[in-house]
Amino acid sequence: MPERRATVARETRETKISLELALDGSGRYQVRTGIGMLDHLLEQLAKHALFDITIEASGDIERDPHHLIEDLGLTLGRALDQALGERRGIIRFGHAVVPMDEALVLVALDLGGRPYAAVDLKFERESIGELPTENIAHFLEGLAQEGRLNLHVRELAGGNDHHRAESAFKALARALSAAVRVDERLAGQVPSTKDVL
Repeated sequence: MPERRATVARETRETKISLELALDGSGRYQVRTGIGMLDHLLEQLAKHALFDITIEASGDIERDPHHLIEDLGLTLGRALDQALGERRGIIRFGHAVVPMDEALVLVALDLGGRPYAAVDLKFERESIGELPTENIAHFLEGLAQEGRLNLHVRELAGGNDHHRAESAFKALARALSAAVRVDERLAGQVPSTKDVL
């Protein structure tokens, strides 16, 4: 099977991002975004999905981190789409329910090519460190859009915003890990009755 990896660069007047993604990795990561909590969440994603991820990103975060966070979601989504190629032989669907202390988050997704995101996280604070909590949904929406996936993120229980966010990204990681897995029984077929994703 060919290596499922992608390198994507995105540069605008507001952000500059270089991202490498290997789906069949071991969970290695090197992430530098300038936003500590975002680095932490992306590291959790790599570690628990067993993806190898390298990210170098900078932007106008002294104004507002919104542009950088949203563009990172779009860039990671594009890398995921490129690494999956025609998506032949993949399981396609994945879900996970992950606890972190009092927080419990469910993520369900379909790599079927139809972008959609429904994010229901009930943050109480405006930010976690330097990461505005409202931008977590923007990141996930960008990921779904450019990654061409249907993504549902639902908080089942929570009390601490750090725990909510980390539980969500760990659940996302486990769901993605399941969905990108190759099933030899599919013998390289596209996992759809339409024969195309």
